[in-house]
Amino acid sequence: MKMNTLIEKTDVELKEELVALKEELFKLRFQAATHQLTNTARLREVKRDIARVKTVIRQRELKEQA
Repeated sequence: MKMNTLIEKTDVELKEELVALKEELFKLRFQAATHQLTNTARLREVKRDIARVKTVIRQRELKEQA
């Protein structure tokens, strides 16, 4: 996921995206624990996407406070 696409999204869309990514991460971890996960790199991608979304949300919070 690109930062440019995240910046263009609204706060509500970002929070929905964050929830969806957390659900996906949970499912991927469960698959990894049961040895059903084929694409292990997807875990890393999802974690980084979560971090990107949280970063954009935090930047907006700080901008509002300033």
